[in-house]
Amino acid sequence: MIAFLSGTIEYLGTDTVVIDVGGVGYEVKVSAEVSGALSAVGVGNTVKLYTYTYLREDQIALYGFRSRDDLALFKQLITVSGIGPRGGLSLLSVMTADDLRFAIVSGDARMISRAPGIGKKTAERLILDLRDKISSAYAVSDDPEIAAGGIDRAGAGGRDAVSEESSPASDAVEALVALGYMRAEAARAVKKCAKQNDTGAILQEALRYL
Repeated sequence: MIAFLSGTIEYLGTDTVVIDVGGVGYEVKVSAEVSGALSAVGVGNTVKLYTYTYLREDQIALYGFRSRDDLALFKQLITVSGIGPRGGLSLLSVMTADDLRFAIVSGDARMISRAPGIGKKTAERLILDLRDKISSAYAVSDDPEIAAGGIDRAGAGGRDAVSEESSPASDAVEALVALGYMRAEAARAVKKCAKQNDTGAILQEALRYL
């Protein structure tokens, strides 16, 4: 198992990077986000990537990430049926690990299905399989994001369920969704307005962040 690679960028493509580590070139598959970040570093410069080794009878591949946090989420993603390593990279190419976790916890299948190769059913399965695990890991039951995201823990993950108890924050999220904003991005904006306790005031301030 290779935990990480630290070396010189020898080659950089849209989804692949070759890292020279002591004269040995390691080909690593990366997301579009990582590729963009490495482009800023530049070929010939030193980089460190945390890696996941994918082993099958007919294939060995390395997948690289800029942080342990991204790697940990990738490992969770590929446990879901229908999402292999390519699907995991696809998701992390269109969203940061933080945004993807938030989309899962808030049940935002529409945002998740924006990733190439990830359909609505796969997005809903991802939410169903990982929402409780991610929620538990980040203790979101006591987090204002739950109220803002309107999460119904009894839900199956298809509809972005709204809790029975309404609050100014959840009402503001619903209003923003009605205006056409993604539920996850609406909830993130509302979370930044935690000091407000009036729906109108929350809306006015949240719109500044959107």
